[in-house]
Amino acid sequence: MKNCEYQQIDPQALPTPTPTPPPHHGNDSDKKEEPKRPRRKWEVFPGKNRFYCEGRIIVARQSGVLPLTLGLILVTSGLFFIFDCPFLVKHLTSCIPVIGGVLFVFVVITLLQTSFTDPGILPRATPDEAADIEKQIDNTGNTSYRPPPRTKEVLINQQVVKLKYCFTCKMFRPPRTSHCSLCDNCVERFDHHCPWVGNCVGKRNYRFFYTFIVSLSFLTAFIFGCVTTHLAL
Repeated sequence: MKNCEYQQIDPQALPTPTPTPPPHHGNDSDKKEEPKRPRRKWEVFPGKNRFYCEGRIIVARQSGVLPLTLGLILVTSGLFFIFDCPFLVKHLTSCIPVIGGVLFVFVVITLLQTSFTDPGILPRATPDEAADIEKQIDNTGNTSYRPPPRTKEVLINQQVVKLKYCFTCKMFRPPRTSHCSLCDNCVERFDHHCPWVGNCVGKRNYRFFYTFIVSLSFLTAFIFGCVTTHLAL
């Protein structure tokens, strides 16, 4: 290797560049350029859903008859509290509006939870994962591209389980998972797409849906019994 000679440079002998002041545009000079915020997953979500409150609320694009469902509950309960409750409180007991109010609030809360909760949407495969699944190698060793098989058998707890392939989400769906055509998503433990709540019913909101149905049944029976008693008296 060649010997290199290094000469120390006096920093005072270097010319000092004079900084040029930035142009002054009134209040614009006080503003700092903010860095671009990275896009979040709900902003680039491929399914047919709408998001509110920074992605904390998810609803189907086709809300169905959710406003009608909420309107029927509000109107029916409102008429009950206006016309039946005063008479029953005067002639029977003051606990009737309390019981009715608790049931009404419980019904509305569980309805909104069912409608605005993620039903159990499975994320779609990334381009690399999709390419790895769709890329098939035949017996001759030549690489060819063909649609993947519709089913794949896997061993779970010593039992053979068939997994179906979703050509939209580019993945093999777990058991009890189906693709909702209205929301365009694969939902885990998919039960059905309920138009009355405007959302799919799956793994993450099934308990809310079940509680909503039970509480609504109790509220309906309670109002029916109170109205019948009012008419009888």
